[in-house]
Amino acid sequence: MTLKEQLQADVTAHMKAGRKLELTTVRNVLGEIGTREKSGKTPVDLTDQEVISLLQKEAAKRRDTARIYVEAGQQDRADAEIAEAEVIEAYLPEALSEEDVTAIVDSVIAELKASGTELGMRSMGQVMKPVTAKVAGRYDGKAVSDIVRSRLA
Repeated sequence: MTLKEQLQADVTAHMKAGRKLELTTVRNVLGEIGTREKSGKTPVDLTDQEVISLLQKEAAKRRDTARIYVEAGQQDRADAEIAEAEVIEAYLPEALSEEDVTAIVDSVIAELKASGTELGMRSMGQVMKPVTAKVAGRYDGKAVSDIVRSRLA
């Protein structure tokens, strides 16, 4: 079962259970997926990885909105946004720790060095490509880039 199919099945489950927050949140996410699939010249089906990326963006959007509400003194609205973010994050794969990501980066660098590749800051792309594939949406991309940069410096 794909992630999109899981979301669609959960709409029915949330509806039957009367969970309004989860129902509206999942419906909104499915709407966003539908919009993304139909937005190009030709309709496409999003892969699970693309859906995960979209879910991460949606959760981050809600967390940012919650932060803005807190700064504006509207805690009740912030709580609602955080609750939606938590519903979305339940569909994401388990996040990696910084130590796990650092270990992945170190192993990729060791593999590249073993194959005779000379590594420096110019070879950041060579390191980032396999690392990004292994991390696959379970850790912030900018933080991964910072870790790779520090290891290559």
